[in-house]
Amino acid sequence: MLRTLTAVAALTLAACAQTPVETPVTPPPATETPEAAAFSHNDYTDMANWLCHPDKADDACAIDLTSTAIHPDNSTEIIPFEAASDPGFDCFYYYPTVSNDETDNSDMIANAEEINVIANQFARYGASCRLFAPIYRQRTLTALRRAMATGEELGDPELRYGDILDSWTTYMRDHNDGRGVILIGHSQGAGMVYELLQRDIVGTEAEKQIVAVHSIGTTRHVDTATGTWQGLPLCATSDDTGCLVTYVSFRDTSPPPAGTFFGISDGDSRAICVNPAALTGDGELAAYLPVVSGFDSSEESRFGVAITTPFVTVPGLLSATCERSDTHDWLAIRIHADADDARIDDIGGDVKIGDMIIKDWGLHIVDMNLAMGNLVSLAETQGAAWIAAHESESTQEH
Repeated sequence: MLRTLTAVAALTLAACAQTPVETPVTPPPATETPEAAAFSHNDYTDMANWLCHPDKADDACAIDLTSTAIHPDNSTEIIPFEAASDPGFDCFYYYPTVSNDETDNSDMIANAEEINVIANQFARYGASCRLFAPIYRQRTLTALRRAMATGEELGDPELRYGDILDSWTTYMRDHNDGRGVILIGHSQGAGMVYELLQRDIVGTEAEKQIVAVHSIGTTRHVDTATGTWQGLPLCATSDDTGCLVTYVSFRDTSPPPAGTFFGISDGDSRAICVNPAALTGDGELAAYLPVVSGFDSSEESRFGVAITTPFVTVPGLLSATCERSDTHDWLAIRIHADADDARIDDIGGDVKIGDMIIKDWGLHIVDMNLAMGNLVSLAETQGAAWIAAHESESTQEH
């Protein structure tokens, strides 16, 4: 019997408020300083302005990430989560469009939606690295819905970017201490990562600290002359550093429609698709999917077995390959269902209005859940490679 693993409810329409197709960013004039901006700046030395931070008492990343593995024979295994005790590098994350605030830019109060997305997209990276996730005044879901209805661009992009830059600058000044760092983001957050790279990291001393970029659910294009984005290469092996991992995900049975902006090519320049499952293995996805409607025996009707953990993983059910058409590049998600076994045969993650699937968005809601195990494993190998390379450089200098 077909059973569907439903996507996390709080991420419904966790969509990018910024069109993912790359738009050139004009750097501010050299005379402009953050103090000259027309908005008030947040103080990122205040722990209230962070979701996750090593010095924060009520850290949103310090949560239960235990998972239940459901095997093809429907047997289960509890998979405990263990945070790294003394990681040698950091991970820095900007979350996607989740705020339900009524204003066009969100406030600095973390509500359930911000807390929930941390659990689904970032906290598990704590198995490999120290975790930093600032709150920022993002463009809200409210603004996105208005913009989709009216075509009007809403929200203050410079107020938003002010928070992006201020949080990053505070981290680099007070906490980095020469450590490597992986920049992570999804959707609007991924757009913020790319903007930060383009405006304030690439070409500066800070670029040397970038272990890798895991910037998912938005579209950037390969420079046809160099095979890079802004001079940054695409990750080709699990221990490549200073490189990019990015993709947009669609079911293999439902590729991107011709009109969707996710994964769309730009003339001869193709959209980037880097498959983390190919970098860490043979293409099998190590998905960590949320249990959303309670953690007791009532879950048996959904999963075929009782689930008592906040996450489920389904070894062998999912795999991924990068695919391309004349107009798009994307990560195609294949489900290896077996009608003869008792295990779930499908996953959720489609963006819907009522019962209607909005095919333009693909599996945007679960872009990162689908490959979370692969991304965390990749972070570990990339961090180790960056540390080894920098230790070697230090030895040679002395």
